[in-house]
Amino acid sequence: QVQMVESGGASVQAGGSLRLSCAVSGYTDSKYCMAWLRQVPGKEREGIASINNDGTATYADSVKGRFTISQDSAKNILDLQMNDLKPEDTAIYYCAATYGRFWSIRCGISLSPTYWGQGTQVTVSS
Repeated sequence: QVQMVESGGASVQAGGSLRLSCAVSGYTDSKYCMAWLRQVPGKEREGIASINNDGTATYADSVKGRFTISQDSAKNILDLQMNDLKPEDTAIYYCAATYGRFWSIRCGISLSPTYWGQGTQVTVSS
């Protein structure tokens, strides 16, 4: 059973930075697509960054140039470095994953992941 646990959410001022981490356990496939998504209550969930086992990363336009997704495969950790945070970045952030070569090749922010974490709250005040 795949488990994903996020940490690092907090309240920060606009212009500040945060680093979210996601500890991943229980997977057995070396081919995967992992992603960070976020959701504001009452709005649709938004994929903001993805990365596959080859290290190919994609970003939503809303975070490009400010957020960086990275992975430590040895430690099974997925990170999201968020810089120059804006009030509109306020949301619950989720890490998620889908396994298999088929999904690794098609990895992107529009993918609907199979496994999800419980979410971590990020609040950015102006």
